[in-house]
Formats: sequence, structure tokens, C-alpha cells
Amino acid sequence: MQLQVARIGKPHGIRGEVTVQVLTDAPGDRFVPGTQFVVEPASAGPLTIISARWNKDILLLAFEEIETRNEAETVRGAKLFIETEELDADDDDEGWYEHELEGLEVRVGDQVVGKVSGLRTLPVQDLLVVTATDGKEVLIPFVEQIVPEVNVGEGYILVTPPPGLFEVNVEDEATPEARADTGDKA
Repeated sequence: MQLQVARIGKPHGIRGEVTVQVLTDAPGDRFVPGTQFVVEPASAGPLTIISARWNKDILLLAFEEIETRNEAETVRGAKLFIETEELDADDDDEGWYEHELEGLEVRVGDQVVGKVSGLRTLPVQDLLVVTATDGKEVLIPFVEQIVPEVNVGEGYILVTPPPGLFEVNVEDEATPEARADTGDKA
């Protein structure tokens, strides 16, 4: 299975370097010279790193296959993947990958309240994207206090949400315009 580790951004300079949006928590291990990526769209790859360097908070990559700014512009927006078989078994202690969580049932006690539809990795904490049973999208902080159990083998995660977490994304049915028409005040 393939795991997305980055998305290529805009070109940097005239020698074919590109900025990348990093989608892995181990960039020092993933972006080393000689690493070859599977690329989506396939017509843009594969790509092999010849150099990786940080410019402030932005990772810049140079690839063997890209030598000019114009060539770099043609791969803008491309996604970089690695084969998950290349990953160490020891990585299990560090967390889960999005593809492992997608489709898992989300339970509060014995009640199924939705399914995991994604994972947003953010600097402070990750958020589980859950499609609730009513079809609405709910974001759940992926922290041990709220998600005490992840059981990939049995296909579920257990959550202990604080009051109102599943209602926070529900829009108020009485919009200000509707209240104005009925004379209600908010």
C-alpha cells in the first residue's frame, strides 16, 4: 500500500528545486538523497531526491529528473508516495496512518456514532474526521483523553467526547434572516 508523504508546491529558484507540503511526522527519515517516490499523477514520476534542505519552515527538494524551473512547474500539485512495506514495524508505537484509520467505526460506549473518513495532521494535535451517522462531518481531537482506544484489528475506535462535541458542527436552523421574519430576537 502507498502512503502519501508530501505534495509538491511551487518552484524555488531556477535550478528545478520545489517547495513541498510535508505530510509526514518524520521528514528527516523520508526526504533523504536517493529516496525514490511514486508520484500521482504517474506521468510526473517516479522522482528521486538528490537534495533536501530547509529554508526557514519550508522544505525544498531537488530531484534527478527535474533540472529547470519550467520542469518544476509541470509537477506542481503532484503527490509524493512511499510504499508502506518500506516502513519499519517499530513505527506502530508512534501512531497510525490515515489509511489505517479510514473506515473504522466510531463508538461512544456500545453505540456506533459514525465512521472515520480522514485524519488531519496539524502542528498542535491531529484531528479525526468522522462522518456521523446523520451524514454530518465532525472533527474530533485525536488525543488520548478523547480517543482512549484504537482497535484497528476489530475495526473500531472508542471515543469519550466532551458534551456538545458532536453538535458543534450543526448549523443553527433558525438563521438571523429567519428570526427577523418571525420577529424573534437572537
